[in-house]
Amino acid sequence: MAGTDSSIKLELRPTPAIILCEPQLGENIGTAARAMANFGLWDLRLVRPRDGWPNERAVAAASRADHVINRVRVFETLEAAIADLSLVYATTARSRDLQKAVLGPDEASGNLHSHISNGRGAGLLFGRERWGLLNEEVALADAIVTLPVEPAFASLNIAQAVLLMAYEWRRHSDLGTKLPFTDALAEVAPREELIGLFGHLETTLDGSGFFTAPDKRPTVINNLRTMLERGKFTSQEIRTLRGVISSIDRRHQRPNPNRQKPPGEEGNS
Repeated sequence: MAGTDSSIKLELRPTPAIILCEPQLGENIGTAARAMANFGLWDLRLVRPRDGWPNERAVAAASRADHVINRVRVFETLEAAIADLSLVYATTARSRDLQKAVLGPDEASGNLHSHISNGRGAGLLFGRERWGLLNEEVALADAIVTLPVEPAFASLNIAQAVLLMAYEWRRHSDLGTKLPFTDALAEVAPREELIGLFGHLETTLDGSGFFTAPDKRPTVINNLRTMLERGKFTSQEIRTLRGVISSIDRRHQRPNPNRQKPPGEEGNS
């Protein structure tokens, strides 16, 4: 989905930190940064990235999520990366032999939002591409977050996992209740304009001889009005429909040059 608009000023609100433990591919770091940017997250922390930092492949894969990439912080240990956070969740698709609460993305994001709204730091841990987080890393977290994935194929790409959690975070924020560009939709036309459309159409149908069974006219009229009302037309759409009706009305009143004359009429002029 294309939709980047560089004319809109970015506002960096308090959000969870995203911590990637020993990410191996720059492309995954970049696409995770892009996923974060999609939903307003910007604090990306890397623990011992395999190929070092900065990483050209990560920059390219981030697709202009520069405000995330330029703020990346690199740490030698996970303990250092989460030192300033008072709530940390570890994401994993595997069962762990740890006495940790297990949360779904909805509950976890709600907790993160409440925590950050109170001025405290929070973060989400994501593991390596091949084997995820180590048990000792999960042990540093307050709880585990997992997704209702297919058990036989539970592994997610890092960027996919980040995207899902970033979306859930956004959904719980005050920005998550409003879809973009819905303000551009025109309002439904006033009822009087719709009633005018009813009358125009019915008058035209009467004049064209559409109602061949007078006793059925009320039922047909009611059905037509129900269909038209369901359309929730704008004023412009009603004007267009009335223009179509007027054109049809005028058409049956004037001769059609393309009409084939019946046999025996060809010679008459």
